[in-house]
Amino acid sequence: MPPKRAYRWFDLILGLFVAVLLISNIASVKIVFIPLGFLRRVFPFLPEDPGLTFDGGTLLFPLSYIFNDILTEVYGYAHSRRAIWTGFGGLLLLSATLWLVGVLPPAPGWEGQAAYRATLMFAPRIALASMVAFFMGEFANSAVLSKMKLLTRGRWLWTRTIGSTVVGEFIDTVVFVTVAFAGTMPKTLLFSVGISNYLFKTGYEVVATPLTYAVCRWLKRAEQEDKFDYGENYNPFRLE
Repeated sequence: MPPKRAYRWFDLILGLFVAVLLISNIASVKIVFIPLGFLRRVFPFLPEDPGLTFDGGTLLFPLSYIFNDILTEVYGYAHSRRAIWTGFGGLLLLSATLWLVGVLPPAPGWEGQAAYRATLMFAPRIALASMVAFFMGEFANSAVLSKMKLLTRGRWLWTRTIGSTVVGEFIDTVVFVTVAFAGTMPKTLLFSVGISNYLFKTGYEVVATPLTYAVCRWLKRAEQEDKFDYGENYNPFRLE
């Protein structure tokens, strides 16, 4: 049974949360490299071409954790759980649709089938990896933040937004990189992608902390809500 109280802004945040998730999964089919050669001036022991290597979805995906933090902090774990399951359903639909379109015969004269299969037909594996990683990482993030809020009695928001992200993103990154890319690239590149992903995503959360503070503060006033999950059942499979 859905939560009884209606909120003005919950649906908007839920929509943005799902949109970020779907877009980032499509973008994940490309591996990008951001050069950081200027760091060699300060740290000469770095390799000749230092930089960050990660899948393209990493540019946007950390926002899903920020949205999850906001949902859990303001509305509570139960609402965050519903948002996570909604995102999970969206990923499942995305994966099924891309696969079905890929296996259907192309129209005569359309020459993009090979390009489609070479890129978007890889998306089902990425979507599977993302669904498993998303499920484990987001629920870990939400549960840690919720429990830390009780422990800190609602103080020091930064400790739980960053602390929960450190845990959630670690689980998410390890699972996603392993399931999505293991066997498709050298182990050194796989490790580089994993480390870069994790550092980028956790750093993203740290930098965005002032924004998270501002949004949470505004939402708590606008919704007249600041949920503390006393007695909450953290079973991720319990939908209510």
